[in-house]
Amino acid sequence: MLDSVTPFLSNPLWFYKRPRKRSCYRSSQKQNKTKQNNKTSMSCSTPFKMRLVHLDLKGAPPKVSYFSEVFPLFHALGANGLLIEYEDMFPYEGHLRLLRAKHAYSHSEVTEILRLARLSELEVVPLVQTFGHMEFVLKHAAFVHLREVALFPNTLNPHEAESLALVKDMIDQILELHRGVRWLHIGCDEVYYLGEGETSKQWLQQKQNSHAKLCLSHMQAVASHVVSQHPGTTPLVWDDMLRDIPQEQLQASGVPQLVEPVLWDYGADLDVHSKIFLMGKYQECGFQRLWAASAFKGATGASQALPPVEHHIRNHEQWLQVAGRGPVDSLQGIILTGWQRYDHFSVLCELLPVGIPSLAACLQSLVHGGFGDDVKLRVQHFLGVSSLETMDPVSEGAGSFPGSDIHALVTQISLHLHSSVDILLERNRFVTGWFSPYHRRRKYIHPVMIQHIQPEALSLLNRWSNLVQQLEAALQLTFYPDTVEEWLEENVLPSMQRLQGLLQDLGEAAAPRPPPASPGWDTGQNP
Repeated sequence: MLDSVTPFLSNPLWFYKRPRKRSCYRSSQKQNKTKQNNKTSMSCSTPFKMRLVHLDLKGAPPKVSYFSEVFPLFHALGANGLLIEYEDMFPYEGHLRLLRAKHAYSHSEVTEILRLARLSELEVVPLVQTFGHMEFVLKHAAFVHLREVALFPNTLNPHEAESLALVKDMIDQILELHRGVRWLHIGCDEVYYLGEGETSKQWLQQKQNSHAKLCLSHMQAVASHVVSQHPGTTPLVWDDMLRDIPQEQLQASGVPQLVEPVLWDYGADLDVHSKIFLMGKYQECGFQRLWAASAFKGATGASQALPPVEHHIRNHEQWLQVAGRGPVDSLQGIILTGWQRYDHFSVLCELLPVGIPSLAACLQSLVHGGFGDDVKLRVQHFLGVSSLETMDPVSEGAGSFPGSDIHALVTQISLHLHSSVDILLERNRFVTGWFSPYHRRRKYIHPVMIQHIQPEALSLLNRWSNLVQQLEAALQLTFYPDTVEEWLEENVLPSMQRLQGLLQDLGEAAAPRPPPASPGWDTGQNP
């Protein structure tokens, strides 16, 4: 699989395929019980009519088989919709075919995802970026000329007619496979460097023009296409580019009659008062419906491996306060974002299976209006875990939800692999005292010290090799090869290479050779 990793994966467990555990809701008897419990939970008061789980497919996109396992869980926990951000996983055709990733879903696979969603009563809202975060399009040579700033592939040049034509084609192809959807998310967040292109600079020199007008005009053009060509489908937009635009300008732009803004904030300490104030502003501008967006993973660090569950629970509790204290029935729903990369070029953050306990806690918090002890116990029972804190064990009791084996192994490796290698290399007195980097470069060691260092290093290497083999087998069941390779190379390989390097240096130092002539090491040849 991964050439740079396979040297340490040499024991028989290399071919081990860990069986997928049966979740607590998979048997027919327990499935019926879950349905009854779910009906009870849905009867609880929640201010969010729509609760969408965000699937960010620009990193670690799961195989369709995993969706068949996890969609019923989403529904049972309280979700009734999905926000699917395809990016390069969508099977674009024609001149857009080059946007496809190596393992992009086929048309039949997208159709199957939609069928699985319907079976679990999850309404699908597709998301296609149309302004900012366009790296997956503008990185290609064929579209470089459509960048706002030539050097940066993130923002589309709104002045080019071809830019709007490109976006319209992407939207039409997405909606061709998602006929009848009530909403389409058109992104429009973090439109960095807008106004900094040469054409924009010239345009902005005209007195009546501004950055806000430039942003709103493109947003209006894209949304108008959706509304006119796909009746019944309403565009959603992230709200960050709208927040600071004067109310009068928003009202005059026509945008409030076309889109529904999604107010996003992933902080554990979000300012409830300022969100309520912003909601009032948007309503006065003419926006008919508003949405909220929280986060269950992917919002606390670009290279985060394990989600801080308490942070995300607190974020949802704050949003409940916003909904409870804001204008009545002003929020259409909430999107629980689960970012997989911060942008197209960044590293992977928490994998979807690793984020399931956090998602479960957040969904149940929304359904029950908070995360009291009773809700916590309910979630733990549902997932088959003894605690929602960072779980450490690698055992059959580590969970019974889809991907719980991945969750347990990623937790073990993330918490202990790097630190255990650090302890051996930087705190073991035999290594630091008799086989320092200086010694290792010269392959020189007291023979007795090999007996003190080598067994522990081998034991550590074997232990982690075993766990990594199990994790790789589990990852291969859920993800495509490039995801498995990337996660292992980022999170496992550096520590394993350090261990391998120590053992290799020990082996070379143990080989018979003339002792080095050094003032610090008496060879016995001096008089």
